[in-house]
Amino acid sequence: MWLKLLGLLLLVWLVVTVVGWVVEGLFWLAVAGLVAFLVTAALGARERTPR
Repeated sequence: MWLKLLGLLLLVWLVVTVVGWVVEGLFWLAVAGLVAFLVTAALGARERTPR
C-alpha cells in the first residue's frame, strides 16, 4: 500500500512539473513539483532499502 501511495504521489508531482513548464508564468510550479518529486523519490528509496 505504501508503495502505491508513493507511486501516485510521484505521478502527481510529475504532472505538476510538466504543467509548470508548459504554462508560461508558472515556472515556480515546475520548481515546486520537481522538488516534491525528488523528496518523494528519496523517501521511497529510503523505505525500500534493507535495514
